[in-house]
This record gives sequence, structure tokens and C-alpha cells, in this order.
Amino acid sequence: MGFSIEHGQTVGLVGESGSGKSSIGKAILGLVPPESGSIHLAGRNIINLARSARRSLSKDLQVVFQDPNSSLNPTRTIGSSLIEPLLAARRCTRIEALGRARDMLARVGMPADSMDRYPSAFSGGQRQRIAIARALVMDPKLIVCDEPVSALDLSVQAQVLNLMVELQARDGLSYLFISHDLSVVRYISHHVLVLQRGAVVEEGSGDQVWNAPVHPYTRALIDSIPEPDPARRQRRRAPASV
Repeated sequence: MGFSIEHGQTVGLVGESGSGKSSIGKAILGLVPPESGSIHLAGRNIINLARSARRSLSKDLQVVFQDPNSSLNPTRTIGSSLIEPLLAARRCTRIEALGRARDMLARVGMPADSMDRYPSAFSGGQRQRIAIARALVMDPKLIVCDEPVSALDLSVQAQVLNLMVELQARDGLSYLFISHDLSVVRYISHHVLVLQRGAVVEEGSGDQVWNAPVHPYTRALIDSIPEPDPARRQRRRAPASV
């Protein structure tokens, strides 16, 4: 299996638990070693990098997890969490880092006084916005998004997804978007890969995969998404024309 993510584009990986989608994300992030193949970022093979090289890679590669608490230390203020990677990479002075952190918070729709508050003071949706700001602060080439909205209420999911689309359009961001929900992946992705047991069983644009699924597994994923309208549910389950 191979795929590429172009500048300013989103590739969506969708599948049920155990399909291999999160393992791909973890391999890109260097959290697990791939069994075979190669992973290139900006033309550079990033497999088996030394620890120092992997650490320096953080400026180009960031992640947004399902649980924002995974990236936000509950004992540190939001400002401290956001400037930490900038200071660790020695990219700017503390004053400059604080200014960039405030700018990133503003970009994701958070007020300036968020800098001096702790994660517990915010809702789940607000914490995910802050986690996105923390990923953006390094100006990365690629952001791996691992189920970033699955823990949020539906209305908050839509807000966060719209924010990610807006940020991508404005800043040319590239996302690898991992989810079990094909409707979410369809909305945000330019290209979708459907994974089953580690293999790609279908791929195409979000509309292609959603409106004309070919593989039975893809149709099963669509059928598993709740649809309150009986007529729409019946149309969605109709067999694809050939």
C-alpha cells in the first residue's frame, strides 16, 4: 500500500478498530516501527532516524490526538504548553514565542486570556482547538489527526471540522485524517482510503467513496452511520449501479 499527501491537501484513512489506520499514523510519527516500506517527508526517509533527528523533525510533523489531554499538561497553563515546543527547538525568544502562541490561539477562535488558564477551565471542544493551536505553532509540513473529533458532540464536531478546513484553506496545511466515521472523512478529505485488516479495499474522492461504494466493507461502514431519515437510509443502502 502506498499513498502521498500533497501540500494543502487532506488524505483520509477510514476503517473500524483494528483496520490498521492508527498504526499507519503512529508509524509516521515514529511511535511504532513499520514492518516494511518507507516513509518520506519532504523527500526525506524518516524511518529509523536517530533520536536527535527525530526530535528535530517535530518542526515539520505534528499530531492532534483524539483526547486533547494527551497533548495538554493539566499542571501547566495553556501559554506554557504552547511555547514549550518553540523554546525546545530554539526557534525564537520567549517573548517571540508568547506572541506566536497568542496568534495561534486567535486563529483557532480562543480568547487571549486562555494563555494564563489551565486545560481544566475549558470544554472538550475548546481543548481540541487549543491542541490544534499547539500543533500549528511549529508551522509543520504535515499534521497527523488521529480521531480528532470522535470524542466531541456532533455540533462541536462540525465546528472543529470547519475550523480545520478554514485553517487549511488559509495556511496551506496538509492533514492525514484518521477516523472510523466515513461521513466525517468524506467531509474533510480530498482523497479517501478505506482500510480493512491493514489493506486498502477502496479509494477515491470522498464523494466517490460515499455515493458509489464498490466494496462490501465500504458499504457496511456507510450503513453503520446512524441516519434518522428512513427514506435517506433506504437510498443509502441501495446497491451501487454497475
